[in-house]
Amino acid sequence: MPVLNIGSKSGDWRARRLSNFSDDTFTLDGERMASVEGFIQGTKFSEGHPTRQQAFQSIGVTAKRLSKGAERKFVWWKGRVTSYGSPEHHELIERAIRAKFEQNETAMDALLATKGMTLTHDLGHPDPPNTSLPAKVFCDILTRIREETLQARK
Repeated sequence: MPVLNIGSKSGDWRARRLSNFSDDTFTLDGERMASVEGFIQGTKFSEGHPTRQQAFQSIGVTAKRLSKGAERKFVWWKGRVTSYGSPEHHELIERAIRAKFEQNETAMDALLATKGMTLTHDLGHPDPPNTSLPAKVFCDILTRIREETLQARK
């Protein structure tokens, strides 16, 4: 089975578009996000924190860098505090990723164009121990969305 390594610097358009760094705006629970990465980084800050909204409106490495000072113990979303890295945290991120694909036809086209491929996210080093979204969890989410969408379109 062919493999596609997802990354914002990939030479493959599909891999770049599947990256959380891609510039795909979406709305989740009434809040507009510039990218999945911005959402992931913004939720590391409590509601009302000035960096939170800045992250939500950022893309790519800019969004990633905004969370350098975050504690990484909890994430905040819609009045709910969730343990960082927990299954509930990953479910929240999955909701954001789903919103990205449901609201951006070109992103969904890129995902569906990977039919029959194994998705990976190998940046050349192991996941940091405090990562928001381990590569395996990320790829499992994308694969699940792809397979569910392909099945629904039959």
